[in-house]
Amino acid sequence: MDKLFPDNPVSKLFNIEYPVVQGGMVWCSGWKLASAVSNNGGLGLLGSGSMYPEVLREHIQKMKKATTNPWGVNVPLLYPDIDTIMKIIVEEDVKIVFTSAGSPAKWTGFLKEHGIKVAHVIANSRFAKKCEDAGADAIVAEGFEAGGHEGREETTTFSLIPLVRRATSLPLIAAGGVGSGQHILAAQALGADGVQIGSRFALSEESSAHQRFKEHAVAAKEGDTMLTLKQLAPVRLMKNHFFKLVEQAQLQGASAEELKELLGRGRAKKGIFEGDLDEGELEIGQVSALIDEIKPVQEIFQMLLSEYKNTKKRLLK
Repeated sequence: MDKLFPDNPVSKLFNIEYPVVQGGMVWCSGWKLASAVSNNGGLGLLGSGSMYPEVLREHIQKMKKATTNPWGVNVPLLYPDIDTIMKIIVEEDVKIVFTSAGSPAKWTGFLKEHGIKVAHVIANSRFAKKCEDAGADAIVAEGFEAGGHEGREETTTFSLIPLVRRATSLPLIAAGGVGSGQHILAAQALGADGVQIGSRFALSEESSAHQRFKEHAVAAKEGDTMLTLKQLAPVRLMKNHFFKLVEQAQLQGASAEELKELLGRGRAKKGIFEGDLDEGELEIGQVSALIDEIKPVQEIFQMLLSEYKNTKKRLLK
């Protein structure tokens, strides 16, 4: 076990060196990113939310060749082919699954029966008890700062982590606005055992996001992202032409059906994977304002650990 994080519950649970999980992000988290994170001591996750079932199977098989370290799959429970996805996960002997966007009660038992460790993503403390009752092994508490789809409560990470810590004794992973070693230490101070990092890894060299998207997000300044589409499912996006169309429609009283029509299909793929900076959904977190360079995963880990160590040393003086 790494001496920076002695006896860490998240590290022990997943048998990883550092309690750092890479978020399973749509259009970013293929086998190249996930294996790079796992090979550097964290927990890499494949983002199944943007994969057809057989594409997920392909990425799982490539992961097995790319790393011998622990890794997992993130599964949004609202996925239309969820039964097929879960079947593939069992057939391919995946050991770790992070579930999100749904009730932990529906699939946790099934996964546990097949010897799979399960973490569930929540956005409020009320769901902590439901995770425990369902048999989850860990909880990811994701604050309002995160990119992509959010909880409706709009609770910030700084407030959410202590609330969830108060509600559960399960290993707790903080997500939302985490992108530096200082953030990792702050999350621990608030009661988290580990962190899940999204945007920082989405903007890495190994991320499958389009280079135009990465460069645009790296150039983001404070206030360039905002939560929108609250009538459907709240999502944090960078401001662009599509974002302005949504805001205008909402100001004019557009119904949920009208917003769905405006959203159409494949907006996130168009923006993140294809690099359409005008018409695509540009999902990224607030922490993007602190990221000013696209780095390889190895350098990101070196930076995180150095910042963590130096900040801890400074505070203990």
